[in-house]
Amino acid sequence: ALEALKHAGQYAFRDRRAKKRTMRGLSIVRINAALRERGFKNYSSFIGALKKAKIDLDRKVLAEIAGTYPEVFDRILKKVS
Repeated sequence: ALEALKHAGQYAFRDRRAKKRTMRGLSIVRINAALRERGFKNYSSFIGALKKAKIDLDRKVLAEIAGTYPEVFDRILKKVS
């Protein structure tokens, strides 16, 4: 039982870090899907255009905006295009 408890702690430690990677990947997929719906080329060119336009929004916020507030996401796209 002690061994199982020790392993549970190791798995929890590992998965707290893995969760961050998984969520970042999910945000990227959501942003890319929203971009393709609107005819934008791809995710990487969008991120490059955001940096060039000095729009400092992280991926989590962009994914939330794309899913919840599509009209705001469209305005962001107009600014970077």
